[in-house]
This record gives sequence, C-alpha cells and structure tokens, in this order.
Amino acid sequence: MKAVGYFTAGSLDREDALVDIDVAQPIVGPRDLLVRVRAVSVNPVDAKLRSGARPPQGQPRILGYDAAGVVEAIGSDASLFAVGDEVFYAGTIKRPGTNAELHAVDERIVGHKPRSIGWGEAAALPLTSLAAWELLFDRLGVGRRPAESAGSILIINGAGGVGSILIQLARQLTGLTVIATASRRETVAWAQDMGAHHVINHHLPLAEELKRVGFGNVDYVAGLGSSDVHLPSFPDIIAPQGRLALIDDPKAFDIVPLRQKSITVAWEGMFTRSIYETADMIEQHRILDEVSRLIDAGVLRGTMTRQFGPINAAMLKAAHRIVESGAAIGKVVVTDRPAAEPLDPV
Repeated sequence: MKAVGYFTAGSLDREDALVDIDVAQPIVGPRDLLVRVRAVSVNPVDAKLRSGARPPQGQPRILGYDAAGVVEAIGSDASLFAVGDEVFYAGTIKRPGTNAELHAVDERIVGHKPRSIGWGEAAALPLTSLAAWELLFDRLGVGRRPAESAGSILIINGAGGVGSILIQLARQLTGLTVIATASRRETVAWAQDMGAHHVINHHLPLAEELKRVGFGNVDYVAGLGSSDVHLPSFPDIIAPQGRLALIDDPKAFDIVPLRQKSITVAWEGMFTRSIYETADMIEQHRILDEVSRLIDAGVLRGTMTRQFGPINAAMLKAAHRIVESGAAIGKVVVTDRPAAEPLDPV
C-alpha cells in the first residue's frame, strides 16, 4: 500500500525529509480496526519526530497521529465498531502512523466520526480534543458542569490546536472565566471567536496583562507552550492552592517556587493511555464519542484552518512547513482528495 515516511531524521529542507513509499498492509490485532484513511492532520509531534527521531536502520518511519476514515475490517475481539463505520482517532506513537492508505488502530482509542462535518474537519479534532479534555478535566480536575466549576483559567497559546479546543470546552462545559493568550491581531480574533472572555498578550508580563483585564490571579493555568519562559510568572499569577497543567516539554522546569502556595503541577500526555495500555484506555473512545456528539449538537466547532490534498509527501511537507513556522492558527489537514488550496510557500 502507499504511505509517506522518512528514512533519515532531519530538516524539512532536505529532499528526502518525507518520501512516498510502498509498504505492506498492516496486520490487524484482536482489538484492532483496519481503517481506510480519508484525511489526516499534522501536529507539532509529527514535526518533532521527523526532525529528531531516527527510524529503525533501513526501515521507514511513518508519521501521522490524527486520522478520519472508514472501517474496512475488525479484529477478533473488537466489539465497538462494525465494517463501514466512519471513525476518527489519534493513534499511538508505538505503532506506524496514519500517513498511509490503510491503518491499524486499537478500537479503544477510536471514536465515531461526527456526522455533520467532512473528513478533513474530523481529522483535525482527535489529538487536540483528547489533550484538551484530559488536561481540563483529568489533570486540572475542573468540574464537568458549570455549577461544579467556578473561578478562572488562563490558557497560554490559545490560538493553537489544543488551545482552540480547550477554550471551547472551558467556555461551553464549565463555569470558568476563560482568559487566553495571543499576540497577533489574527490570533487574538481567533481566540475570541473560540469563546475566550478575555485575551491577553503572552509577550508582555502576564501579571500586568491579567490586571489589565481585572484579575490579580487565576485558579488554573494551561501551559500549552513556552512554559519555561512563563515559569517565573506562575508563582505570582496562580492563586493559592491553584493548579497548573502543561503539555510542552521544557528542558528544565523548577517548580519549587510554587510550593508555598501549594500549587499542583501536572503534565498532560495524550499518548500516555495508549503507550501503557492503561486500565482506563477506553476512556479515549468515550471522550471522542462525546466530542463527536458535541460537534453534531453545535456546542463545539471544528478548528481546521488549512487543507491540502491528496495525501502524499509533497502535500505533507507543505503542512509540516506551516506547523513548523510557529504561526499556525488552528489545525492543518491533508485529505485523500485534491484540495483547492495550492502548496503554501511558508
């Protein structure tokens, strides 16, 4: 089958940074689904692995962790889906990725695709929705109903993929006042459109920016980028007994200054459940089905902003360039059909 991968990690400027390849069809395990991929999206983890993670000697590494597609076969012990079902999911870093015609995935991390949106819009949702949901409700411990949650949350990097969904979840499903950070006119507008009550500039001192919108501190902080840069601000802006959850991976992160306020610090890793096959791994299936329901009900909206196609090395390179630029808003998608948007020179 056709796929896109790489044999040598490194810069996207290399001609062989991503290449079109032919590989064997994946083997379907007992709890697996075999999915014909209709669309994928590109995430920062794709660019990070492509630039620095060496594949096995002489073997290609296939990236891609978001996908939407159709179930073509099911494993002997699979029970959540049937052949022909339309699905969306985020895969796992333990197995070959979704940048291929066919992909095998454990059904416990797969959801039913929202009926009201297309393949590209659906492929933009899984990884960011799971990360945002787990960060908000599992790591920060926010109540899932407005009556159960009060206070304020600061979402750093509100216009990114995870931020775009997290703003919506916090605004629509909790009673929190949502403050997001953004610095450009277009990212400020995007964060506001996603539902942020206030938007502040993360390139300015956070304490001063919070005071500008009427807050001395916040109860929760979602660190979605540059957490090491903002760390000196956290002891001042997080309320006593507040909570901080991160998704990035700074080289160093000294949380001792947060001790006096008894601030809880947690990391969100969307792949944790699938890597370790935790006892609650099926929770990601439930989350995605709930996200699907909320999309179809109009409570949540999609975050796709760019679409390329078809799925091949050239189109995926274009998507990687946008993600690596640091200026992406929302999500970048590649579908199995030619897209109207040409290759982007960014």
